[in-house]
Amino acid sequence: MPSSLWTRLSSGLARTKFHLTDRMRQVLGSRALSRDVLDDLEEVLIGADVGVEATTRIIETLEQAPERPSAGATWAIKKVRSTVHEMLARRAIKLALSDAPPTVILVVGVNGVGKTTTIGKLAARFASGGKKVLIGAADTFRAAADEQLTIWAERASAQIVRHQRGSDAASVAYDAVSAARARGSDVVLIDTAGRLHTKLNLMEELKKIKRVLSKLDPSYPHETLLVLDAMSGQNALVQAKQFHQAIGLSGIALTKLDSSAKGGIIIAIAGELDVPIKLVGVGEAMEDLQDFDPDAFVEALFGDGVQ
Repeated sequence: MPSSLWTRLSSGLARTKFHLTDRMRQVLGSRALSRDVLDDLEEVLIGADVGVEATTRIIETLEQAPERPSAGATWAIKKVRSTVHEMLARRAIKLALSDAPPTVILVVGVNGVGKTTTIGKLAARFASGGKKVLIGAADTFRAAADEQLTIWAERASAQIVRHQRGSDAASVAYDAVSAARARGSDVVLIDTAGRLHTKLNLMEELKKIKRVLSKLDPSYPHETLLVLDAMSGQNALVQAKQFHQAIGLSGIALTKLDSSAKGGIIIAIAGELDVPIKLVGVGEAMEDLQDFDPDAFVEALFGDGVQ
């Protein structure tokens, strides 16, 4: 990872590091790893949004290690670090382009998580890599949605397909992919209306979009990417579970890590869902949407476990 990206990731995770790693060191201090200390450590992990399942796995790993009775804080933090890394590395799958373009990426999520911005940054990334990008404005409900996407498309020199407000979202998606195929586009990014994960009728609309796209090609969409806001903490995990159950996700983009102390939600998602986190947002700049790198994430969060 280039040093500039590493610096932004490390800076973006500073709040999470304080609430997780720094508090772990405070709790552990020079104390032996007794049951009481492990209980305190469990409380820190839960408080940092690491999640119940992941926290339980971490604590059990510490409990069952033969070194524990004679070990101290440095060993414990290194053990937590290696356990977290193992959980994250198992799901380390990057966003990849299909060998048979266009690659169709369907972007979903609730209102306000940064879907439009994520699409814009992805469009710019692909375009800067020499790819021909088309954006499908299938959020036909929010008044400013297609205007915002048009601005992002212009910045990225991408094409855009949009219909009138209130049009059928599946039709927009279908037309966008059809246009991309006809124009020789490499990537299609399809925006969708923000929807609460509890609204069954809106989840059915997403299923319809996927069905319609699959009629063009059974492999479409290649990616169904859920955008989550790191600031929402455990609610992000609830959203991920319900979207995955309803439509099947291929990956997650976690935004606003730089504004949140709840970056531990990455660990919670890895501990409870078989859905890889593919992208993380650590700032407002184009380059602040990064491929998720478990090595870099763990290093930024824990260091080498000694400091």
